[in-house]
Amino acid sequence: MPKKPGRSAEHVSSSVPKKASSLTLIDVAKVAGVSPMTVSRALHRPDLVSEDTREKVREAVRKTGYVPNMLAGGLASNKSRLVAIFLPTIANSIFADTVQALMDRLTQAGYQTLLGLTGYDAEQEEKLLEAVLGRRPDGIVLTGTLHTESSRVRLAQAGIPVVEAWDLSEDPIDMLVGFSHEKVGEETARHLLQKGYKRFSVVTIGDPRGLRRCNSLIAELKKHGIDDVPMELLPPPATLQVGREGLAGLLDRGVATDVVVCSSDTVAQGVLAEAASRGLRVPQDLAVMGFGDLSSAAHVYPALSTVRVDGNRIGLQVAQALLDRFQEHSSSATPIRVDTGFTLIDRAST
Repeated sequence: MPKKPGRSAEHVSSSVPKKASSLTLIDVAKVAGVSPMTVSRALHRPDLVSEDTREKVREAVRKTGYVPNMLAGGLASNKSRLVAIFLPTIANSIFADTVQALMDRLTQAGYQTLLGLTGYDAEQEEKLLEAVLGRRPDGIVLTGTLHTESSRVRLAQAGIPVVEAWDLSEDPIDMLVGFSHEKVGEETARHLLQKGYKRFSVVTIGDPRGLRRCNSLIAELKKHGIDDVPMELLPPPATLQVGREGLAGLLDRGVATDVVVCSSDTVAQGVLAEAASRGLRVPQDLAVMGFGDLSSAAHVYPALSTVRVDGNRIGLQVAQALLDRFQEHSSSATPIRVDTGFTLIDRAST
């Protein structure tokens, strides 16, 4: 009995689109009209090809649904092209400029980034490091210089370039890009003393760097004969509610203060809100000083005096330090220590 006409098995197979996992660079190259090597460069080292070529490859990837096998590429080159960035929190935007500049520069150079949140906790940072190091990132960015001894040992043994950002230290793990929190506290104290303030108080969260700034401020005030500086210490993260609760705590226990120094602009804005709710005039009845110079600081009422940190510069310097180290192919290269400094900003709140 003759077979019914129909499609051959070969015809049926060729009409079924390939799964993304089975596609290769060659498939993408055919669609893009370029060589497989060019596709590889466009995906992994985009800085080496023209924008026109990158767009052709991107369009081919969209059409084919190709998913790069980053693990295979990493095994072949011994590079993951991954940088891990550890932040205390994303609950406020104080680190936003740094992270944006850092990620943009690394992406431009063909690196991907992975964010981890430590919650201001060195033990949590240690757990994140344990998880991330197994993926062999090409570099790691840490916020601050406070780490467990186990974290320091593991990072030293890993031989991976490390940048500690937003801080300076006499005992860095590898590279440093940041500023002195102790100097911020000292300069803030001297600045406010010169403006005539004598009764100081502090509202801060349990952030190690914020506490260092506050303790440095208190130590500097003591040199000038001011021994009593009441403090309200609240748990992180920094929020407007923390600021309101901090000022309420000071006032409810009868603290007489001329100026409240806050660990962040977010906390300071909460202090401003609580002062307004109690009918206190700023700065006539109570002056307020923040830290970070968030984009909102100049636009609240009254405009917030603060300490400006160049987060964008920190991010770019961190990225450049990593990229330079990647080019050197050595973790024993000359140590990098960049002091990005800070600026005191006087506005209406003081």
